[in-house]
Amino acid sequence: MSKGTLYIISAPSGAGKTSLVRELVSNLDDVVVSVSHTTRAMRDGEQDGVDYHFLDKNRFLSMVEHSAFLEHAKVFDNYYGTSQQHVEQQLLSGKSVILEIDWQGARQVRRLMQESQSIFIVPPSRDALRERLQNRGQDADDIIDRRMQDAVNEMSHYAEFDYLIVNDDFDQALNELKCIIKVNSLRQIRQEQNLEKLLIELLN
Repeated sequence: MSKGTLYIISAPSGAGKTSLVRELVSNLDDVVVSVSHTTRAMRDGEQDGVDYHFLDKNRFLSMVEHSAFLEHAKVFDNYYGTSQQHVEQQLLSGKSVILEIDWQGARQVRRLMQESQSIFIVPPSRDALRERLQNRGQDADDIIDRRMQDAVNEMSHYAEFDYLIVNDDFDQALNELKCIIKVNSLRQIRQEQNLEKLLIELLN
């Protein structure tokens, strides 16, 4: 069994990353989304171990001290992190793992796991991004303005990623994500393990 591939997927808020990843995972076998650890309170409808691994601040900081995270960050007053042990266990089982993290987290992960593949998703225009943020109906105009500024900063790091996808047409963007997964599954280093018996037979 060949080891799975680690995929880092980043995007500005409102670009549609979460919806694309959710649909991608439901369409493909052996591809899972890493469940992050967080110190924030559990919201209605969330489940521990499904949406996040919820833990208190002291436990989180203890994990940081023991280098348990591939990446971690403080967002507002809460901490978020990706367990290195959990990701490596999934990869060794043959599953490919998706990390939904920002460019800073992506940079941390690429330093530790250089074989990972990174994908950045952008909206088709600034107007489209603002419209998507407004259509959520969750934030006041000043909050949306701040999110737009944050988005521009996030998007300025697109060149650090291996792949770039424009989420204009959802189905096309989803198909492009699937293509990336498929192409990486056919890389020689992976196929050599998957086709070991065939290659031995062909060469002897």
